[in-house]
Amino acid sequence: MRVRTARPDDAPAVVALRALVHPYLVRGVDSTRRMIAQPPPSEDWTAYVVEVDDTVVGWVSAYRNDRTSEPDVGEVSTLHVHPEHRGRGGGTALLTAALGHLRDIGARRVRTWALPESLPFARRHGFTPSRELRYSALDLRPAPPMPEPPPGVRLLPLTDVDPRRVYLAETAAAADEPGDVPADSISYESWRSEVWDNLGLDRAASTAAEVGGEVVAFSLVKRDGDRMWSDYTATVPEHRGRGLARLAKTAALHRAAATGVRVAYTSNDEANAPMLAVNVRLGYRPVGSSWSCLRELS
Repeated sequence: MRVRTARPDDAPAVVALRALVHPYLVRGVDSTRRMIAQPPPSEDWTAYVVEVDDTVVGWVSAYRNDRTSEPDVGEVSTLHVHPEHRGRGGGTALLTAALGHLRDIGARRVRTWALPESLPFARRHGFTPSRELRYSALDLRPAPPMPEPPPGVRLLPLTDVDPRRVYLAETAAAADEPGDVPADSISYESWRSEVWDNLGLDRAASTAAEVGGEVVAFSLVKRDGDRMWSDYTATVPEHRGRGLARLAKTAALHRAAATGVRVAYTSNDEANAPMLAVNVRLGYRPVGSSWSCLRELS
């Protein structure tokens, strides 16, 4: 067993491993390869894999959180090991490498996510569980009908929307999102790299709700074949309570299904009651959960 820095040509094995351990997470080979080869420069991003007999059996990424105004926050993301290779030190080796990288870039506070069965591992390594994230799935057979917007509201695919308008809507909506770390500070350049130029973003299915020429709600779709991930659905604060997030998400699901998507996945913080209610109304069913976990990094 050995740990090494991830390479772009690891992408197919990494995607196959993620599909086994986290079947509700959606990221394709092309977008994974690009993420490894061209990570956002503001994040100091890196990733590691564990190999056994030249086969990738574990993965983790580590980076600076560039979406928050809170200083020196590092993220340890999607640490997982193949079920047949657990209990042999691979997870600890990956975490050690990830924390070492975060120390090198000056992180002082670290957040990671752990499956419920992995919470003992997280606690042993100094992490304290904080809040639950719920994963849900929706079968798009049959697809939801295209919704009829109310007067004054236009539903547009992102192919017809300037990216800076979507960025402004997302930053306004994200500022009060529930979570351990405020998502209140991301530059347009970083957002464009992470979101708009992501190879998995389906701009034809992703939908914006426009009122008076302003994007006031949106639903972003990341796609891999016949599977999709609702990356972010939200409404800017001054237009909430009108059902616009549900409207945009329903339109996005309809458009995705019309081009071959068969199942949609999403996640929500346990405290995000409005979006949990939207997903229940749309027919999503629970498929899993994870916990955000925090620790200080000396």
